[in-house]
Formats: sequence, structure tokens, C-alpha cells
Amino acid sequence: MADQLETMYSAQGEQIRTGTATGARRWWVWAVAALILAAIGYFLLTRNSAGHATSGDSPAMARQSVPVTAEPARLGDFQRYLTALGAVTPFNTVTVRTRVDGQLDSVNFKEGQLVKQGELLAQIDPRPYQAALEQAQGQLAKDKASAEYARVTLARDKELLRENVISQDTIDSQSSIVGQYQGAIETDQANIDTAKLNLIYSRITSPLTGRIGLRLVDPGNIVHATDTNGIAVITQLQPIAVLFSIPEDDLPKVLSDLKLGNQLPVDAWDRDLREKLAAGSLLTYDNQIDPTTGTIRLKATFPNLDNSLFPNQFVNMKLLVETDRGAVIAPAAAVQRSSIGTFVYVVKPDQTVDVRKVTVTAMQGDIASIKDGLQVGEKVVTDGVDKLQQGSRVRVQSAPGGASAQITHQ
Repeated sequence: MADQLETMYSAQGEQIRTGTATGARRWWVWAVAALILAAIGYFLLTRNSAGHATSGDSPAMARQSVPVTAEPARLGDFQRYLTALGAVTPFNTVTVRTRVDGQLDSVNFKEGQLVKQGELLAQIDPRPYQAALEQAQGQLAKDKASAEYARVTLARDKELLRENVISQDTIDSQSSIVGQYQGAIETDQANIDTAKLNLIYSRITSPLTGRIGLRLVDPGNIVHATDTNGIAVITQLQPIAVLFSIPEDDLPKVLSDLKLGNQLPVDAWDRDLREKLAAGSLLTYDNQIDPTTGTIRLKATFPNLDNSLFPNQFVNMKLLVETDRGAVIAPAAAVQRSSIGTFVYVVKPDQTVDVRKVTVTAMQGDIASIKDGLQVGEKVVTDGVDKLQQGSRVRVQSAPGGASAQITHQ
């Protein structure tokens, strides 16, 4: 009996353990299934939300205001420029050299100073040339005295000839002597002039008004007229020229104005086109086109009173060739391009934008000339256009500076 009870209880315990293990396995299966269903639901929910967020036709997006910057179109004069890179070139550059040989006694200038025409720059020892002058003057006095004696002798011989005391050959010989002394006097006078000129050349003066460079010879050295380096270099700064090139296709625009006698304004700007250095005018153009580059060289002149332009300096040139009077001007940043052509976003009174197709006549720097499609006073979006479409609601923020009829930079 005891054995039967033990066997029965053992069988029941095994059944209970088997049932418990089976239940545990079923719980883990249900837990994993629930996690999978939750992940699928979250994925579908986020995808649906993203689709609604990116849909352009969403009412929520349509009601949302996009912050933009807008500026009004204005009426003004649109100036068209030809731009090019130019090099500042002085009208005159002179290497100061000595014209006589001798010792350099003194240098009367400071390196880099402005000198005027005729100002004394250096002095060469004048004593040899002073002595040569005095020697030539003494020779002249001697020859004049000899010439006078020869003329007196000739007059006496002519009296003797009339009395048949001397022959005609004597008269001819004496006349020749008078002529020789007359030639010697002229030679002496030429020697005096040469000595005076050399004495003047011993004083080296400035041949023009300009800025003198570094000294190339120190006082005490022997200088010669054949020296290649010279004493210093003087460069004319006022006025000064700028050479630049334009494409040959733009030459007719320049020639048409020059033939009418118009003076074309030219501005010189710094390397970054942020600061205008000087204002001048077109002087002339070259007589041929460079076939290798298809360009022609132009020369402009600048007063350069403030010495803002320096020789061999590179500057950006702006040559004014045409001015459109009374043009509709808008910021260039507002002009957009797409498959439909050129357009702008116009802010309507209800604070929505309208895609407006426009015709752009020309663009110069940060402004554009609009031929049609835009009216004066209408605001165009200049910043934030990447978030706009037809009918988008906007919140306009004024720009720090509006479009200008004058081009200040490019």
C-alpha cells in the first residue's frame, strides 16, 4: 500500500513539474511576440508622422510662418560697368645718372622723399670743370689778341701793296692768318660753352617732380657718365596711370562713347572690391588687339592727389560704359532660376508669397535691373527662399540695407 502511494505521488509531482515548464515557455513566447508587435507599431507611427511633416500640402505647414528677409524694389539709375584687373603704371620713371665723371661730393636728398623738378639732388666735385672753364677763357683771350694783331698787320700790308712795296701773295698769306685766328676764337668759345655745361652738369638736379627711391651710390665714390645703375630712380606719382585689358567684344561699347566725346569714368578698387581707392577717367586705348588673349589694353589716368595708388600695384578696375535711367532695381539675391525661367518671391499684403516670373536686363554686383514682372515698391524675398513655395505664409524681417541704384561693390 505504501509503495502504491509513493508511486502515485511521484507521478503527480512529475506532472506538475512538466506543466510548470510548459507554462514558462509559453510566457516567453508571448513576451517576444508583444515586443515585435510594439516595434512594428512604432515604425508605422513614425513613418506616418514623417510623411505628414514633409508633405507640402499639410494644413499645419501652410499655417506656419516662415521667417524671411525682404527688400522693396526701387526706381533708380542702373550703372553698367566693365571690370578688369589693372596695374598701376607711372607716366614717367627716370633713373638719375651723372653726365660727367668725378667724385660724388654730396647727396642732397633723403630716400623716399618727394622732390620737385630742378631741385638739387647731388653735387660732383666741380673744381676740374671750373679749371677747364678758366683755361678755355684764357685761350680765348690769347687768340683774340693774336687775331687783332693779324688784322692790324693785314691793314698795313694792304697800304704797302698799294705802294707796290709787297706782293699780293703776302696779302693773301696775312688774310689766311686772320681767318685762322677767327676760327680759333670760335673754337675757344665752344670750349668755354662746354666747360660751362660740364660745370652745370656737376650739379645733378631732378628732371621731374615725383618720389625718389633708394640711394644707389654713396658720397665719396667716383661716378662716371657710363654707369648703368645711376644715383637714384624718380617716379612720377601725380598724375598716375593704370593699364588694364578688356575683351574685344566689349570694345564697341567703349568706342561708341569715345567717338561722341564722352569722358568715361573709371574707378580703382582694392583687391577685395570693398574699398574704392581712386576715381579717374579713361585716357586712351591701344592700337591693336592681342590675338593670343582676344583683349585690348586701355589706359586710365588718376590725379592721385592722396597717393593712394602706387607704381606696379594691382587694382580692380571698373569702367562705366552705360547707365539705365529710371530702371526697376532689386537685390540680386532675390533673383532665382528654375525650369520655368527667372523668378522672384513677391510678398503680398496678406503675408503670403507669390512666385513672379521676371525679365532681368542685367546684373551688376549685388543689384539687378528688372525689365518687367516687378513693380516699384513690391517686396521681394532675399533670404529664406529655400523654404518657400507658392502661397507660403511668411514673417518678413527687414534687411539692414536696401538695394541701391549705385553699385558700391561687386
